[in-house]
Amino acid sequence: MRRVLSVAGSPGHWVPADSSPYVEALRAAGVDVVFEGALDDAAGLLLMGGDDVDPARYGEIAGPDTEAPDFARDERECALIHEALERDLPLLGICRGMQMLNVQQGGSLIQHLPATGHHRRRTADRSLPAHMIRIEAGTLLAAIAGEHREWDVNSRHHQAIARLGAGLAVAARDPEDGVIEAIERPDRRFCLAVQWHPENQSASDPRHASLFHAFASAL
Repeated sequence: MRRVLSVAGSPGHWVPADSSPYVEALRAAGVDVVFEGALDDAAGLLLMGGDDVDPARYGEIAGPDTEAPDFARDERECALIHEALERDLPLLGICRGMQMLNVQQGGSLIQHLPATGHHRRRTADRSLPAHMIRIEAGTLLAAIAGEHREWDVNSRHHQAIARLGAGLAVAARDPEDGVIEAIERPDRRFCLAVQWHPENQSASDPRHASLFHAFASAL
């Protein structure tokens, strides 16, 4: 079984308690996940959800609603993103993973979305859709989605992309408020990141499962 490397915390605590949905979604696509080691021992990189990215990385001071950063995780993920892009290894980012990719590529983040918005829905069933996204034509994500370019997605983030990083392209937006919901690097064979959590929806919705299968096919 092919393996991808992921990071989820500080050294010695890389594996999070809620990693099982990611692991199960990828194993269903024929891929195993390891949480320690180097990219030399993996076929690709998975960037998972988690805490807010340190605002200092995009030249800002933390706002009152920004979580305390995990400096070690930020540093390790930035180095791994750089290596994966340099080597053109497949990369899939989810939630914080999309934000980390954008920041590593020189972009910035909106530190806090309005509390009344629909992007931070906390429900017992994490697969429940919160809003719709619209996928941009001509993108890698559009090729994965086929003719169905409007998806219902779950959502539990309070930050979003502000300035897009160098070399990145918008792959999907929330048509209601314009929030960027997916990005990609068109000059890499597979570099795709989404703001929602497809790992929670992949078991019940083949559209979301297709993201993991496309990632697996690129490895």
